Amino acid sequence: MNQWIDDLYGLSGNDECCIVVTVAGVRGSAPREIGAKMIVTGKDTVGTIGGGQLEYQCTKIACEQLQKKADYSQRLRRRFPLGTNCGQCCGGIVEVMFERVASSSITWLKELKRLHDERRAVVMVTPRDGETGKYLVTEDRCMHFESNIRCPEETVAAARQMIIDHASARLLDSFLMEPILQSDFHVAIFGAGHLGAATVDVLSRLDCNIRWIDARRNIFPAQLPNNVTAVESGYPADEVAAMAQGTNFLVMTHSHPLDYEICEQVLRRGDFAYCGLIGSRSKRRRFERTMRKQGMPDSLLGRLTCPIGVPGIESKKPADIAVAVAAELLRIRDAAGAAKQDNDRVPEPVNDNVHVL
Repeated sequence: MNQWIDDLYGLSGNDECCIVVTVAGVRGSAPREIGAKMIVTGKDTVGTIGGGQLEYQCTKIACEQLQKKADYSQRLRRRFPLGTNCGQCCGGIVEVMFERVASSSITWLKELKRLHDERRAVVMVTPRDGETGKYLVTEDRCMHFESNIRCPEETVAAARQMIIDHASARLLDSFLMEPILQSDFHVAIFGAGHLGAATVDVLSRLDCNIRWIDARRNIFPAQLPNNVTAVESGYPADEVAAMAQGTNFLVMTHSHPLDYEICEQVLRRGDFAYCGLIGSRSKRRRFERTMRKQGMPDSLLGRLTCPIGVPGIESKKPADIAVAVAAELLRIRDAAGAAKQDNDRVPEPVNDNVHVL
């Protein structure tokens, strides 16, 4: 998630100096990916780059940098062999960038927050060696801050391709490229009762977009996480058609007839990633019998998940069910991502001169 943008903006707005610690490179096994961030202030740390000795040593270095009152434009880079230097069993090598941010840096940060709040895709480009400054690349603009040197055209082109590909952060030549994109992990939760609220609480901590739907008035909390949109609708089943392709649907309303209507709409739509219905196996069988009578093919009925959640968790407590459901959605998301990577791989060229006996 990009919660660090709001956290950093709040600190800078308070004129509080801090050090942004970013995983800028990874070789081998590491606890976090490129782009993972931790913010270190004089009093606290926000976020994580993986914990353990790596995080401890980086926090110590960041605190030392705060005490030195170094130039705001200065960036520090350190390489950490996790096995020999940190005693961590990952065994890889992590490059970490330390960047001082204060009120003087508000220009690029303010623009980045504006773009993110408007849900516009942007790639943050940070020079790693020598050159100072920051670049924000969108589909139609390249903005530079604290530097008179323009971002190379090939780097701008690569950043825009990252937006198209929905790519993850990576190093490119002497630049750290960090896409700030809206998640393509969509979840629709029908029902704002105890279970719906617990599920939203767990899922909202993940990098996903949540639409939370209920027919009852004044059922939603006054404050919602940034990635949650509440929809008060007199006809919740009609909201199914408004969801993005590949959405994960969770049906857990206060009404069995309404659950049925929503599930039927989801299954007939067909282009969903997951359709989960709260309830027992007997509830599923009852729904299936009625749907078959109405002409629902078995190929679609087989895609209805009920009961929901990863197997082995028997608790009926809302918080426990919510964790089990979140785990199931993450497993489905990652399996789909792995399958897409396999499909995107370029096949090895065939050598017609090689004969296999």
